[in-house]
Amino acid sequence: MAVAVAAPHPAAVEAAHAVIESGGNALDAALAAAAALTVAYPHQCSVGGDLVAVVRPAGGEPQAVLSIGAAAAAVDVDALRAAGPRMPFGGAQTVTVPGVVAGWAALHALGASLPLADLLAPARSLATGGVAVSPGLHRAILGRIDGVRADPGLSALLLDDAGEPVTTLYQPALAETLDSIGRNWRSFYRGHLGHRLVAGLNRLGSPLTVGDFAAHQAEITSPLASVAEGVSWYAAPPPVQGATFLAIAGSSALLADARRAQLARDALLGDPRTGPIDLDGLLLRTTADFTPADLVKPAGDTVAVTTVDSSGTAVTLIQSVFQSFGSGLLEPDTGVVLHNRGSSFSLDPAHPGRIAPGVRPPHTLCPTVAVSGDTVVALGCQGGRSQAWILAQVAGDVLSTDDLSGVLARPRWIIGAREIDRDVPTLLLEPGTPDAATLTSTASALDLAVETTAGPHDDAGHIQVARLAAGILSAASDPRADGLAAVY
Repeated sequence: MAVAVAAPHPAAVEAAHAVIESGGNALDAALAAAAALTVAYPHQCSVGGDLVAVVRPAGGEPQAVLSIGAAAAAVDVDALRAAGPRMPFGGAQTVTVPGVVAGWAALHALGASLPLADLLAPARSLATGGVAVSPGLHRAILGRIDGVRADPGLSALLLDDAGEPVTTLYQPALAETLDSIGRNWRSFYRGHLGHRLVAGLNRLGSPLTVGDFAAHQAEITSPLASVAEGVSWYAAPPPVQGATFLAIAGSSALLADARRAQLARDALLGDPRTGPIDLDGLLLRTTADFTPADLVKPAGDTVAVTTVDSSGTAVTLIQSVFQSFGSGLLEPDTGVVLHNRGSSFSLDPAHPGRIAPGVRPPHTLCPTVAVSGDTVVALGCQGGRSQAWILAQVAGDVLSTDDLSGVLARPRWIIGAREIDRDVPTLLLEPGTPDAATLTSTASALDLAVETTAGPHDDAGHIQVARLAAGILSAASDPRADGLAAVY
């Protein structure tokens, strides 16, 4: 079976190639690539992070997989509120139960054809044999060098004896962890791996328990859906920001609608476990006004893997540690970098995204799948809270263009404030962004400052796309990342 695959690191695409040669389909390829990325890209994803995916089985209805870890049952919310107006930026208090492993298992059960151990084998080989530090990882190490030096686990992995970034990653402890997951993934939640991780977290000050790990389950559910210009778009439901993308897909006033969707998301997105979520508000079906939120920057944060096979099965898989290197903690016994998804919780007791025992944080991850006639597209990106409008800028073109790579290379814009290191709400343009004059005028009407970057910028996202159209497979990987796309 032929498979189109795109991912932000060549090692991930090579891992996908290996399992495709062994008879793997789109699900197998996506899982092998995702596992390899936890080895090669520890600043953006890890076995200790979360996973969200949208899968369209050949000829079937799309499904969403949400493997998002919850806050500890024993979380001391009062103490967190007493410590400041916002959640901590990193550290043990921001670690929620990691969802990636249960997410892999859920995706595997949807129709992968090879054993999970075989799909993790390329990642294990990378961890033991070593993988070169990519330019993107090198930039991330330098960008968070003080945090890397402060954590014994991260510094041992990423720095040499002189305290400078290494050129090759060797991860024997992570290789053992991947081997254990391949034999029995449940050991991560109910067995020796979970116990070792919890013990390490407790030494670091986390309230997570083996009971919290054992309680985790991946959720398989129907995605949200909308139709724009004859194209059916599918995205993950809350606590994921899929509704934000659907609200603006196909918009003829994209910047203005993106700003409205941004404010609505920051005010309304949360876990349905805390109570009803206002989907109409998230989808911009109401005219309510919202106050801008005071956010922190999730730099690095995410990897997207997209695959489509010749049968029509499509997968967009996103896994994440949120901030670069997540919580800034690597648990040495397991080699696992731990995410800081808990930093997205609100400490406002009235907010839908408020922290509470057993509740999942709001999520920036925004995997999407589109179906139109005989065309199916898997589309996803890195890009923090800007993922929805990053994707919306290419969504219309990726369905029909003959130049997928050119569409992804095209200059883009994003909006944000603290989360893009700006003091005020800002429209950030890459040089040569189409319709820059109109965007600038619209930004002025929206009270957005305007800046232009010196060149292509990581904050503008790393898009990955795979497509089947009229029986022809194609794929492209964003030039802003270290990635690769191929059809095998």
